[in-house]
Amino acid sequence: MAERPGLFTRWNQARRADGLALRRALPDRLLPLLVAAMTVLAALALAGATGAQILSARWSNGAASMLTIQVPDPDTPTTTAGTTTHLTRSDAVLAALADSPGASRVHRLDKAELGALLAPWLGQDHDFALTLPAIIELHMAAGTQTDATALARRLAAIAPGTLVERNAEWGERLGRLADSLHSCALLAVAIVAGIAVVLIAATTRAGLAARRLPIELIHAMGATDGYIAGRFARRTALLAFIGGLAGSGLALPILVLLSRVAAPFAAATPAPTPASSADWTMLAHTLLATLPTPLVATLLALAPAAALIGWLTTQATVRAWLRNLP
Repeated sequence: MAERPGLFTRWNQARRADGLALRRALPDRLLPLLVAAMTVLAALALAGATGAQILSARWSNGAASMLTIQVPDPDTPTTTAGTTTHLTRSDAVLAALADSPGASRVHRLDKAELGALLAPWLGQDHDFALTLPAIIELHMAAGTQTDATALARRLAAIAPGTLVERNAEWGERLGRLADSLHSCALLAVAIVAGIAVVLIAATTRAGLAARRLPIELIHAMGATDGYIAGRFARRTALLAFIGGLAGSGLALPILVLLSRVAAPFAAATPAPTPASSADWTMLAHTLLATLPTPLVATLLALAPAAALIGWLTTQATVRAWLRNLP
């Protein structure tokens, strides 16, 4: 029984059977390099779009649904009708906020959290000489509308001087900013895709010009437009797929680095730095886990998308070129 030829042997046979000599018409090096560069640019633009969308959702659902309450002299006992009670001003405000309609969570920042907020201005090693006001976060349930003015009047009656800061306005502004960044990133992706189409079309036309005589010959002998366009399109799709894989691989470490930088804004924990070379495998899984799922799916789809763009562009280019033949 004869042994079946191996993959390398079949590949060499396919190369020799290429009557149109597409290897010379569509060079193996130039087109994948161009597609790889376009893939890296598309990956970065899509990363910006995905990040802007995540930040928009977080700002809209987080900051917009939270109110910040400042209670000065938080440890001073409250007075009701001239009588001092056992509750401090901060405890009285916390009790009133817990009974607020639509409140999902009431949290008072502790000393460590206040220190982290003030660290950019006062440094890590600080000792507060003044009594800081109590900072309370009031998180509202989704879809709940809160009258900040009425709440401020009610809390001021319990603890005079209490301030209520509504974050919804800032959340809306940040959301609009993130939406505009998302639109700009999608526009950048569209521009990159358009440039890729132009480059593939130009490369295909150069290949058609290089093999004009053989193409005219087989076309005159009865080869259909679909057959010739299919031969070019399959090779272009393969080269574009290889370039897309290379570009995705090049973009991955850049996206992981950007994800680590943006982790504080997305409420994510950056991956730890490995202590030894044995930790690199675990680190790779951790870094991939830090990437948003939509971004990972998009990164995996770039190579097939590049192949599809290459196939469609080549089909259209070759068919249009063949229609102009005498």
